[in-house]
Amino acid sequence: MRRQRVSSKAIASVGFDGATNILEVEYRSGAVYRYFQVPRSEVDGLLSADSMGRYVNTRIKPRYSYVCIQAS
Repeated sequence: MRRQRVSSKAIASVGFDGATNILEVEYRSGAVYRYFQVPRSEVDGLLSADSMGRYVNTRIKPRYSYVCIQAS
């Protein structure tokens, strides 16, 4: 999945596949996670959040299943 670099202390890049609603997040630590069945509105919220790390921890992780595809 193609990811775009973002300006965040915790997150290096973010990718989204609208056909499958998979969100991919690469953390600055090097870890990469895939989050499943994430609506586009959540991705938009993430990209416009003051703190992307906090947004993932409070809005994405508790609500959507995920898997680590690359450990840090």
